[in-house]
Amino acid sequence: MQPTLLILAAGIGSRYGGLKQVDGMGGGGEAILEFSVYDAIRAGFGKVVFVIRKDIEEAFRDKVGRRIEAQIQTEYAFQEMDTALDWLGQVPHREKPWGTGHAILSAKKYLTEPFIAINADDFYGADSFQAIASFLKQECTPRRYGMVAYRLGNTLSENGFVSRGVCSVSPEGFLTDVVERTKIERMDDGIHFLDETGGRHFLEDQTPVSMNFWGFHPTVLQEIETQFQDFVQANLDKPKAEFYIPTVVNNLIKSGKINLQVLTSESQWYGVTYPEDKDTVQQALRDMAAKGMYPGKLWG
Repeated sequence: MQPTLLILAAGIGSRYGGLKQVDGMGGGGEAILEFSVYDAIRAGFGKVVFVIRKDIEEAFRDKVGRRIEAQIQTEYAFQEMDTALDWLGQVPHREKPWGTGHAILSAKKYLTEPFIAINADDFYGADSFQAIASFLKQECTPRRYGMVAYRLGNTLSENGFVSRGVCSVSPEGFLTDVVERTKIERMDDGIHFLDETGGRHFLEDQTPVSMNFWGFHPTVLQEIETQFQDFVQANLDKPKAEFYIPTVVNNLIKSGKINLQVLTSESQWYGVTYPEDKDTVQQALRDMAAKGMYPGKLWG
């Protein structure tokens, strides 16, 4: 059994601007997501599925898709406003699709093996793919999922605040809760986030956070579908409401349907939340290539 890599690449990147999923970062002009594919291939993944939008398909295939298609079985799924909504009489007007949970559901027909779901614009590190690949091959079941968590201090931007899923983990290493915290930033006296009222709260550097690196058994798709239909019906008049993966996970944990093993990575996370982050990411990738962690050009 070879697990599947699912890359969520349908987002526009509102704070960054433009189609950052295919922005060249590596020495050969590779996008960040190509490093994820490269690491996944080395870890033993057998297929990659991209969730994109129809309107970016041509640009996406031209800039990155064709290179990857030569390396691994590659499929494309499309997340549109009406995807997976055949059961709904009239699809409400929205400017964006329904979120990351909806994105996974968009790829349902391609997800027949245990799989990981990750963001297109995050660099996760090779050790994370090795750890989750081992978990998916040996431990993943319909009642046991996994995730890779990162140390909060390793996931911040120097150019502004970020949002992170703050994780609570049991002594046995299972996720008990994940709460989205917004406006997280490192200040002179440590890391803080702002709540809805503007109140400032301290967070430890070592706090485990989710960067959307989830390992699932394909049976999760039925659960996602059921929860998504309930979510849509409850939010028909809320065009900005989004159906997130952590919501699905929390519901499954609290209902006792699954346990979710937390695998902790010590890797430095890199991502492009702001345009100014690009230089930092490019320099980090050059440094890793100089150390022999990646070839100068990923695909030769």
